[in-house]
Parts: sequence; structure tokens; C-alpha cells
Amino acid sequence: MTSTLPAVTGATVPAQRRPAPTSPSSGRTEPPARLRSSRPDLLLCGVLLAAILVVQGWNIAAYPTLSDDEGTYLAQAWAVQEGRGLAHYTYWYDHPPLGWIQIALLTWIPSALSPDSMTVGAMRITMLVISGISAVLVYVLGRRLSLPRWAAGLGMALFGLSPLAVVLSREIFLDNIAVMWLLLAFCLAASPSRHLWHHFGAGLAAAAGVLTKETMLVVLPALFVTMWRHSHRDTRKFALTGAVTACALIGLSYPLFALLKGELFPGSGHVSLLEGVNYQMSRPGSGFVLDPDSGSHGVLHSWLYYDRVLPLGGLAGALLLILTWRWSVTARAFAGPALAVAVLAAVAMRPDGYLPAMYVIGALPFLALVLAGGTASVAHAVLRRWRAEGEKRAVSAARYALAAVLALAAGAYVVPHWYDGNRTALTADANKPYRQASHWLAGRVDDPGHTRVLVDDALWLDLVHAGYRPGLGAIWFYKADLDPAVTRTMPHGWRDLDYVVASPTVRRDAKDLPNVRAAIEHSTPVATFGTGDDRIEIRRIGAATAGGAR
Repeated sequence: MTSTLPAVTGATVPAQRRPAPTSPSSGRTEPPARLRSSRPDLLLCGVLLAAILVVQGWNIAAYPTLSDDEGTYLAQAWAVQEGRGLAHYTYWYDHPPLGWIQIALLTWIPSALSPDSMTVGAMRITMLVISGISAVLVYVLGRRLSLPRWAAGLGMALFGLSPLAVVLSREIFLDNIAVMWLLLAFCLAASPSRHLWHHFGAGLAAAAGVLTKETMLVVLPALFVTMWRHSHRDTRKFALTGAVTACALIGLSYPLFALLKGELFPGSGHVSLLEGVNYQMSRPGSGFVLDPDSGSHGVLHSWLYYDRVLPLGGLAGALLLILTWRWSVTARAFAGPALAVAVLAAVAMRPDGYLPAMYVIGALPFLALVLAGGTASVAHAVLRRWRAEGEKRAVSAARYALAAVLALAAGAYVVPHWYDGNRTALTADANKPYRQASHWLAGRVDDPGHTRVLVDDALWLDLVHAGYRPGLGAIWFYKADLDPAVTRTMPHGWRDLDYVVASPTVRRDAKDLPNVRAAIEHSTPVATFGTGDDRIEIRRIGAATAGGAR
């Protein structure tokens, strides 16, 4: 169903097919009715996409360091593929399962062709599919927000080539998949066609994003602001009602799933959705992000270590757009992305909130868009197409010289920093200790099928492919203390284990896990890979009764 707008005299295209009119002083340009029919847009987008895929894909398995979260999501995807349920252990509603179901679909073909390749490093290559789609959607959204072609390309490059984005987009995080769905929702909400089904589709895509990573809920107000601005006033109520209804109905499928399984409310002998939500909401805070001694500040510092331009420049641009909303056409066009940045920043600034390292992924495309939009506005102000009436040539020359100086200064600052950051991503090998530990455990342990090893999830699938029993032989170290299904198989606690792989994650979290801590204390290293805090120790537990090093 499409909206019906009054005809315009002399027009040959229905009004609902035309973009909303733009001010000639805004520096924005009307995108083509269909981007896929615009050769310049396709060429620019294609060139940038190729560059992004090369930079993000080169050395993807070796950098950055494998994380336990990546291993968890991939192991859960493996469980879905193998028909073992929604997780490789008891699914306890830590996140909605749609995220790793999508990962299972992405990794299905490579895992079917080579089952042993279903490991974190190898499967990172599938994230290029998500990253490529998201980059194209950033370009499409920029054009639908009436950015000039070059500015939409700049937004796409900022999103895809920033060292911060390169590092985080490589990792198997639910946030990367959720961002793809949110970008699709924004593109549908800003569709120049103004079809009602586009707005319904935006609601469905938004629900998919939230069911992939529930933290995307905070971005939904910005989506509806975008939809409000780009819908026609005659059909606006229908569009918003349809989008909200579609989003809510799909979103409610998650609690309905828990209700049908009898796991919505807490009870004896089973997990529950409300317990999972309570755990996520009651996690210990990491402190105020501006407190130098807080964990949140350390996370912020890690973001700025890779790139200062995109986070700080995009945040400044978003705040400027919000402050100038009343009298700036560009600010009103970018109200949705600017609001998304502001809301995400406000949530990160909570004094007692928990700030994970992957949180910034949700803000990256919006930071890139508002920064590109601000750059386009400045460029238009300095480089007007025609000289103002009575303007002297010297003044025009000065404007062009100023534009050149600004462009050169920006390039001189950005290019060296991005070059160094991306060179590290393309050349460094941060995962050599993990590969060495995996090879040792595969070849130096007698009878893996009857050996029990505590290991983090980054190595869990490596051990499964090496012959260790899933769940009971290769044991995700958290489960040795927290999962009754595992602890019941360990009547003597840590004494029933043979090895513990003391990776940085295991050593860091062992203080809160009695069995893991005792296993480390009562073991001796038989192999060590790497040095310093990043080392991985394979430790033989002294009281073990099975397995052994050759």
C-alpha cells in the first residue's frame, strides 16, 4: 500500500516517488530516485566497498586477539548447526538467540565443507559479509539524507576504514549484525518513495536488530524521528503505527518463546528469561567514563587509541546538529543519526553503568554519517557554487584557498594516524599463542576423548575438533563453577580435571570462580606460549587421574 499525495502540475512522476524538497542553501543534493540506476553512485560505492573489504579482510584471523565473547557466540552457532539446541551448554537467556542463529547461517557452508575450520580465527571471514552490507547501507542512508555523492562516500569510508571500525568489525560480535539491521531500518525509514510497506519493513528490521542485540533498543527513538521526518503528513500516523506494531509484534516473540517453554518466570529447576534480564541489568558497573581510575575510562581509552577522529569528531558533530536543529536544514535532515549518537553517548556516560568494549559498534555508522554531514555543510559554506553578487575575485579565491587548507590539514592529521592503525591490523599476529596452544592440545595429550580441560571459549571449538568431548571434556571454564549440569559431573571439584588452559581471560576471572582458581593453584605449567600478560599457559593439574603429556 502506498501513500497518495496531491499531483503537481507538469509532473510525470507521482509525488510519493519524489524526494522531499531541499533548500538550495543547505548544501544537500537530491539523490536519484533509484540509487541502483545511478552509475556514478554505483562506481563510487563499489570502489569504496572493495577497499573496505580488502583492509578489513587482510590478516583478519591474526588480529585482533581472539576474545571469549567471539568464542561463545561461535560455539552457540555450532550448537545450532549440530542440532544440540540454542547453546553449547544450557541456554539461560543471556541474549536473544537470533544473533548466533544468523552466525550459524553465515558459517553453515564453510563448516559443511570443512568442519575443522569452525574456529574463531577462520570464521571471522564471514563477518566481511556483514561489514560489506553495513558499509553499503551507510552510503545509501547518506544519499537518502540528501548528502552529496562525495560526502556519502566520505561517510562510508569513515565507517569502513577507521582503524577502530576495522578492528571491531572483524570480530564475531552480535553488535555488528545488529547494526546491519538497524541501518537497513534507517534506510527504509528514509526511503524517498514513502511507501507504507517501507515503514513496516523498517519496523521489522528494527525488531531483528533488537533481537540480535537487545542494547539496540536505545536507538529506536532515533529511528522513529527519521521516519517522522521522511513520511508524508497525510500518511504519517499510518506509517508510524505500522512500524511500531511490526516492531513490537516481532519483538514480543522472544518472551512468548520463553513463556511457551515455561521459562519466562523464575522457578525451581530451570532457567528463566526474567532471571537473565535481571542478571544483565544488575551487572557491576564499570564506573564513570571520565574517571581515570574506572574500567569505563579504560574502555574509552582503548577506543581513542585506535582512532580519535571518528568518536570525538562524530560526537562533536552530533551535538552541533542538535543545537542548531531549529534553523539548520542539514541539522533537521540528520536529526535521527544525531539523536542516535547523543542517546548512545548518554547511556555510556551513566556513572554506575557497565561499558563493554564492543558498545561503540552501535554508534560507528551514525558517528560517520554526522561527521560526513558536518563536513558537507562546511564545504558548502566555503565553496558556494556561484560567487555572491558583487563578491570580488580575491574573496572567492580566499574561500577556495581556505577550503584547500582545511582539507590538507584534515588529511595531514587523519592519514598518518589511520595508516599506523590499519598497518598494525594488516600485519600484526596477536593470535600466535592461541594457535600454538591449540596445536599442543591436539597433538601432545594422550586420549583426548577421556581428558578434561578447562578452557576459554576462544579455544573451545578447537578442542572439540581435536577430539575432546563437547561440554564434558572441553569445559568452558565458567561452567565448572556456574552450571549445575557440569558441576554434577565433578563430584571432587577441581580434582576431576586434567588440565587448565590459563589464558588471560581465565587468569583474570579465576578470582571469582573457586574451582577454576583452585585448578590453577594446584597445577604446574607444562607449556607456555607468548610472554607477559598475554601468555597462555597449559597447566597440568597435580591430582588428575586421566590423560597426560607425552
